[in-house]
Amino acid sequence: MEYQNVSRRDTHAMGQKFTLPALLTALAAAFLLSACAPAPEQQKVTSSANPDAVQAHLEFLASDLLEGRDTGERGHEIASHYIAAQYKIMGLKEAGTDGFYQRVPFRSARLADTQPTFVIATPSGEHELQYRRHFTTTASTAEEISEVNAEVVFVGYGLVSETFGINDYEGLDVENKIVIAVSGGTQGLPSEEAAHLGAQKQRQAAERGAVGFITLHTPEREAVRPFEQAVLFAGGARMRWLDTDGNAHGEDGQLRGSAYLDYRAAEPMFDGAEYTLEDIWAALEAGERPPSFALNASATMRRESIFSEIDSPNVIGMIEGSDPTLKHEYVLYTAHSDHIGLARDFSTTSKVNNGALDNAAGVAVMLETARMYAEQVAAGNGPRRSILFAAVTAEEKGLLGADYFAHNPTVPLSSIVANVNLDMPVLLYPFADVIAFGADHSSLGDVVARAAGRHNIALSPDPMPEQAIFTRSDHYTLVRQGIPAVFLMTGFTSQDEDEDGGEIWGKFFAENYHRPGDDIETLTETYGGIRYDFGALFTDINFEIGMEIANADEAPYWLSDSYFGKIFSADSSVRD
Repeated sequence: MEYQNVSRRDTHAMGQKFTLPALLTALAAAFLLSACAPAPEQQKVTSSANPDAVQAHLEFLASDLLEGRDTGERGHEIASHYIAAQYKIMGLKEAGTDGFYQRVPFRSARLADTQPTFVIATPSGEHELQYRRHFTTTASTAEEISEVNAEVVFVGYGLVSETFGINDYEGLDVENKIVIAVSGGTQGLPSEEAAHLGAQKQRQAAERGAVGFITLHTPEREAVRPFEQAVLFAGGARMRWLDTDGNAHGEDGQLRGSAYLDYRAAEPMFDGAEYTLEDIWAALEAGERPPSFALNASATMRRESIFSEIDSPNVIGMIEGSDPTLKHEYVLYTAHSDHIGLARDFSTTSKVNNGALDNAAGVAVMLETARMYAEQVAAGNGPRRSILFAAVTAEEKGLLGADYFAHNPTVPLSSIVANVNLDMPVLLYPFADVIAFGADHSSLGDVVARAAGRHNIALSPDPMPEQAIFTRSDHYTLVRQGIPAVFLMTGFTSQDEDEDGGEIWGKFFAENYHRPGDDIETLTETYGGIRYDFGALFTDINFEIGMEIANADEAPYWLSDSYFGKIFSADSSVRD
């Protein structure tokens, strides 16, 4: 994912589609809908989501005037203020660190104008590589000037997993050395587990004392995406949240050098080594794990980074539980309120990445879900456990707002029994099924099946496991803290026999996702509009998931065969 800071522009110059009066109308509609509560004498209420409420929230959050809700920008602040106002209207309790807000400090880093350098030293001499021709790198959020000189060790894929019997570091000493690894290595493993392991490569190197990490571009990757194309999308700004000491979380300063290296430029490193590059490519082509071995070379890498610091809020409200004991436990709903801001491709008519489905839709669903809980509380039928609603920031920057909350929760982390995540429901067709990422890992799968079934909606298996979506949204930051989570997506089956839900879903991702075309006008022209009626149905299902969790005597638990349950949870929360 690439981002850039873009200054605010005159909204008329951006081709705005929603005028201020229209926005105020949407805001007023949302206010009136949220304010409608049952009469005090009503003791039994069956809550149903209101399509008009979902529409009103979505239209406001996806407006051009919010300029794409980029993290740290004015548009996202407006969105956050709107969400907090809705919480207040509904009667939710403040659950942030400053009222409804939990402000998250961030460091953004970009490479300085001075180009990074990379020199390979071998017995035959020095080989100076050219930035963006032979290698690319990213800014460091740990230090403004990063420089390292060390011997290089080839570590195969650079993977370690006791569960799958993998240890590419076996027998190697990488203390105070730079490691170089080929990309990939998780072929044949379950997709979600593979995605997790692939993301741990640098951490595995740092834990073993390495001081630099190089990823080696391969001939196989070259056939899919040439190196010269790969570097076009590299080197953008990076962001990390800051801890109380001002350190960038998740950025180990020990790895002072990093690079993505073209295999053709790496050839001098392997001169005189135990194995040649040709040996490695032959192993890869044969489907074998490449060997790991020391190289007869050293490398010097240097880069300069420029820092800027911003903050951006998570917005957190709470419905207090009714049970004297269970109210101290929490069901957490999350939905990211940020998007990617203004468009960088100014050949388009619109200059705003509105993020109507990603993720104004998810926030709209969460807000209407919160209203339904408030309605139940007013009728005396509130949930036994407490419910937290967190509109989190910086998802598009790497799940950062949710990760900050997971490390700095506003309630005891051990008291959060489950997370229900709402991210980008594709509400463009009358879906007949849903997909629940995480359903196979915990008892939440049965909860989802029951909730969907009550609305005659089927629960289908993941139709695209290769995408490893379970590891790619905010709930995963809670999973890493041992909290069972589920994340619903509209399924690929349409109730309209003339429509193919999977085809519509795929078309949206190919043509509208993370583009200005994820806006109400384009979605209306292309797909006939957003199905707010099915947005309400999606809300009903997610509401019932949370309500069942909140009212159950027993908290959700990880299943005994869940990889994530085994590596992240306390033993007491894993069972058959």
